[in-house]
Amino acid sequence: MSMRQHIAIFTTASLPWLTGTAVNPLFRAAYLAKSGERDVTLVIPWLSLKDQELVYPNKITFDSPSEQESYVYRWLEERIDFRPKFGIKFYPGKFSKEMRSILPVGDLTKCIPDEEADIAVLEEPEHLNWYHHGRKWKNKFRRVIGIVHTNYLEYVRREKNGQLLAFFLKYANTWVTRIYCHKIIRLSAATQELPRSIVCNVHGVNPKFLKIGKEKLEQLQRGRWHSQRVDLYGSGEDSDEVRREAEKLSLAVKVHPGRDHADPLFHDYKVFLNPSTTDVVCTTTAEALAMGKIVICANHPSNDFFKQFPNCHIYNNEDEFVKLTLDALSGQPEPLTDEQSMSSHGKPPLRDSSMPRS
Repeated sequence: MSMRQHIAIFTTASLPWLTGTAVNPLFRAAYLAKSGERDVTLVIPWLSLKDQELVYPNKITFDSPSEQESYVYRWLEERIDFRPKFGIKFYPGKFSKEMRSILPVGDLTKCIPDEEADIAVLEEPEHLNWYHHGRKWKNKFRRVIGIVHTNYLEYVRREKNGQLLAFFLKYANTWVTRIYCHKIIRLSAATQELPRSIVCNVHGVNPKFLKIGKEKLEQLQRGRWHSQRVDLYGSGEDSDEVRREAEKLSLAVKVHPGRDHADPLFHDYKVFLNPSTTDVVCTTTAEALAMGKIVICANHPSNDFFKQFPNCHIYNNEDEFVKLTLDALSGQPEPLTDEQSMSSHGKPPLRDSSMPRS
């Protein structure tokens, strides 16, 4: 094997499904390959047409992997200021309606030739390995790093017999990650404790959001912040139910379809409310802080990283939520310092690739 570093990033989803494990690994591949000092390959699932129709929004489908590959590159190029230098490969996947997830089919390790097998980054290592039957990852790759995105135990507990299912899933996750990974990076403390794991935010945000924040700060200093209003955006599978509940409760909230997070439509909002307690990495919170907005969120392990930012206001109960929201609406956000802007970028995952295996 050559001395040049080869990195293969395996993930559980792909665009146009705008889920975290489709978007964040894509940007990770782009920025790891940006310098040209290493070879990077992003390995994503290829779905049958039937499954594409179930998963992908707005009736978007692809006749071939090359067609989807072009879509992914085009989407990315519209959001970064450099040309992507990484490759894309596909593995066969199948969408599970029961688990609402894409599951790998076959041996994923075969996607990378032996002579290029150097470092493997497994986005959601437990998910990728629940049904893995093939070569052992650590036997093929010199270093295997798992990045845990999702609090699966929390989701499973909500199902029928949830506590029992969570008990078995906890041990299954521990077992497969211990067998297949040298090191685990948990994006927040909201995830399951796993062997050889650390908590480290390696995501950060696109620099575009920091640029938006600087522009809005200039407008704020000129007194050009728009009037107060409350809007909710989203096009997930529960969006219709959310809309019905809002109408039933006669809430003064407008529900809109989802938009790109950097859409100019969002630039003029001053306050971002994120009461979620099932999130792990809270990407939207990071993006809102980078844009210079005030964020109201729960006192929860997933939000620990954001407590360092003065514009992040944490509540412990309903009364505090109301008070903090009213204060935010009547106040003004503080500008990000240079140090806080660097924190928003997160930490590079390769820094952890040289960690001891034990």
